[in-house]
Amino acid sequence: MTLVTVRDRMQRNYRYERTAPVGRGFDPEFAPDLTPAQMLALGVFGGKYMTDCRKEFPASWFARAKLSPKAKNPKLNYFGVDASQPLSVWQAKGWINPQDPRGWFQWYCRYYMGRRSADDARQIKRWKAIRRHAAQIRANCDCGDSWCRPRQRQALLHWAYDSRKI
Repeated sequence: MTLVTVRDRMQRNYRYERTAPVGRGFDPEFAPDLTPAQMLALGVFGGKYMTDCRKEFPASWFARAKLSPKAKNPKLNYFGVDASQPLSVWQAKGWINPQDPRGWFQWYCRYYMGRRSADDARQIKRWKAIRRHAAQIRANCDCGDSWCRPRQRQALLHWAYDSRKI
């Protein structure tokens, strides 16, 4: 068990325990295609998401990460499009839990690193609901056309679904 203390722009002295092995011990309902490091290397969230909280996670995650410290840059996304809503929209809809003020990806990074919390079931349910976008791509795109519906594909990447394989 490891105790983590977070000190970044969005959280000061938030503490949590990592109780599961890194990258293992996932809920059987949760089987993401991509690790957080793979997502960052592919290009997600316009490169802005993880620029001030690198100390919390392994340096290896950032070795190939496409980051934009000053402002979101959709050109850094794998599909080169903006597929994100502002954090304010997520907050207004009540989708943000205070333990993870950056949202689902922050939850996933911490879950991947071994944190387990009371919010896991809700976040896994949200992750499963995003599959509807994969179904829409399958229904509307030719097999192998990985550039059909780029916004939906980018959104799927933001949720650890590898939309390049659809």
